[in-house]
Amino acid sequence: MRKLFVLLLAFSSGVFIVNAQKESMAPVNQLVIVANNPGPVISKDIYGHFSEHLGTCIYGGLWVGRDSKIPNTDGLRNDVLFALREIKVPNLRWPGGCFADTYHWKDGIGPQNQRASIVNTHWGGVTEDNSFGTHEFMSLTELLGCDAYINGNVGSGTVREMAEWVEYLTSDSDSPMTRLRKQNGKDEPWKVKYFAIGNENWGCGGNMTADFYTNVMRQYSTYLNNYSRNSLYRVACGPYDYNYAWTETLMKDPDSRSRFQGLSIHYYSLVDGWNKKGSATEFSEREWFRTMNSNIQMDVIIKGHKAIMDRYDPQRTKGLVVDEWGNWFNVEPGTNPGFLYQQNTIRDAVTAAIHLNIFNKHADRVYVANLAQMVNVLQSVILTKDDKMVLTPTYHVFRMFSVHQEAKLLTTDLRCEDYEFQGSAIPAISASASVDNTGKVHISFANLNPNKEITLTCPVIGETYKTITGEVLTAGQMNAFNSFEKPEVVKPALFKGFKMKDGILTVTMPAKSVVVLELVK
Repeated sequence: MRKLFVLLLAFSSGVFIVNAQKESMAPVNQLVIVANNPGPVISKDIYGHFSEHLGTCIYGGLWVGRDSKIPNTDGLRNDVLFALREIKVPNLRWPGGCFADTYHWKDGIGPQNQRASIVNTHWGGVTEDNSFGTHEFMSLTELLGCDAYINGNVGSGTVREMAEWVEYLTSDSDSPMTRLRKQNGKDEPWKVKYFAIGNENWGCGGNMTADFYTNVMRQYSTYLNNYSRNSLYRVACGPYDYNYAWTETLMKDPDSRSRFQGLSIHYYSLVDGWNKKGSATEFSEREWFRTMNSNIQMDVIIKGHKAIMDRYDPQRTKGLVVDEWGNWFNVEPGTNPGFLYQQNTIRDAVTAAIHLNIFNKHADRVYVANLAQMVNVLQSVILTKDDKMVLTPTYHVFRMFSVHQEAKLLTTDLRCEDYEFQGSAIPAISASASVDNTGKVHISFANLNPNKEITLTCPVIGETYKTITGEVLTAGQMNAFNSFEKPEVVKPALFKGFKMKDGILTVTMPAKSVVVLELVK
């Protein structure tokens, strides 16, 4: 191990730079990869997704109803189901979001013509007919082969309501909730992996203080029982972005800490703040740069919350759950402002790659993450319009990066040039690497610079590889996107911009690109 450390230190210090003068003249672009000393497993669940009763995410995006002319399986769109299976969705969060803390689950069970309608006060003021409820959601997770992540109602619900939902879902005992589930057509209980105790309770979930929420969480968690060999992973509501005081409050008391297994955080990348989010497709390089700068703050945010969690939980038994993340821009012109429908460009693809690389690198603490949102809302992976469907650039990144799921993180050391714009600078490259259980190494890169290709040397320490293949996602324009009229403007292509010599991999990444390489012994 000492020799390995010395070797890594030597590589990191610039063995491949001939002299100090040369180092000062040219930028160092180097990613050292230690291939024979794998670290923690990258949880597949950091590649999770989020579906809220918001705009056309559920209705029209995932659910069209059993009588629809659009091909469906029990009301769920076949084209969307097939596409989502391709990216190996590991878990799906539902029913919100802000909607979760107004959702009363009994409104969404039983015969559909007898379900109560409500007004979706958070998102557009439209009528919610509850035709998509618990049974439909659990059917969706089964068809996708993914785990359910259910968000309970703390803001306007009751302890009894939440406790009965868990019993209805997971119990096989003879009880009123079990009999009600069977009456509604499901004899055997479901398995539910993740259950959140409220959503954004510092805001739309009740405007609570950290101290007040901590006490409420303790109360609700007490009644979230494990039934029939189902073990809930309870997720406490954590803060937005840099609010470290909220995390401190939840983590410092041992009894409070014992009531949950995961702590959520939310963070959205914004161009100029909440009041100046900018267009998803009509933007300047200044807005591109500010988006990239906002993206990389996720690493700072995670490190801050990790430091607090490490102080109280050094064994890292509690997971950080980043269950809302992504770019948030202005809605597309002519659409309902409350539906949060936005297009998706190569800028969003680079954003996705940056975040997933960050989550990979924090695999020792980040256990779950959920892109906001799955279909037709914010940084979605799929857009639908009537019977049409289009895959976004973000979709392709999730498909490319799926090779990291359940692989082991490899130690890397990145030194790279800056991407500079109008006197500000950020690292031009994002990267992470993993090794799967067959010994294949996967390296994922993003070039944040929209104007310049970058060549990177990648010394691979400890192993030798005979075969290298790769994919690249890029576009001619930084605002290129896939539309219903032109659905394949941005799509992956075979990547050949690499060579291997004497254990050193050299990669030339196009401007504004995402690259994934596979190395086989």
